[in-house]
Amino acid sequence: MSNIKNKVIDEIKKIFDPEIPVNIYDLGLIYKVEVDEENNVNIDMTLTSPNCPVAESLPNDVKGNIMKVEGVSNVNLNLVWEPPWDKDKMSEAAKLELNL
Repeated sequence: MSNIKNKVIDEIKKIFDPEIPVNIYDLGLIYKVEVDEENNVNIDMTLTSPNCPVAESLPNDVKGNIMKVEGVSNVNLNLVWEPPWDKDKMSEAAKLELNL
C-alpha cells in the first residue's frame, strides 16, 4: 500500500460519525480508497442511512480532510448506496467498541 494511501486512511480514521462513537473507516462507511500515479485519491463511501442527518456535511468533511494530506493532488469522492451499509461492514474493533 502506498505511503499516501496509508496517510489518507489515517486521516479518515480521525473522522467520527456524530451519532456513533466510532470513526467512519472502522464503521465500514469507506468502501474504496485508491491513489493513482498522480496522487489523485478516489474514495467510495456510504452513510449508515440515506436519511443520515450529516448526509450533506460528512462527505465534504472527508474530502476536505483528505485534501490536507501532504502529497494529495485531488480527491474524487463518490457517495454510493450500493451495497447498502450494515453492521457486518464494521471492523472487529468497532463492534467491540459498540458491544456488538
